[in-house]
Amino acid sequence: QVQLVESGGGLVQAGGSLRLSCAASGNISSINFMGWYRQTPGKARDLVAAITSGGSINYKDSVKGRFTISRDNAKNTVYLQMDSLKPDDTAVYYCNFASRRPGVRNDYWGQGTQVTVSS
Repeated sequence: QVQLVESGGGLVQAGGSLRLSCAASGNISSINFMGWYRQTPGKARDLVAAITSGGSINYKDSVKGRFTISRDNAKNTVYLQMDSLKPDDTAVYYCNFASRRPGVRNDYWGQGTQVTVSS
């Protein structure tokens, strides 16, 4: 099992920055995908940024150039640096660690952290 603890959300004005952290504990040896999702009321959870164990990174188009995902393997922690925040970025943000292989998928989720961007 993998446990994830998120931190770093909050209230910020448009144009401001926040950094989210997701610290993992437990058996993460099989994890090969780490991502940040966000969700607003009535909508599905949406992938914002992801990084694989091989170092591949991808971003949702609307956050490219503003958000940066990174990881610290020594601390088993993934970060999401969010700059130039917009009101549309307001959501609950969830980190996800996953084992994704042909025929196998295990997902672990953080508890979620609220990010609110005021105009």
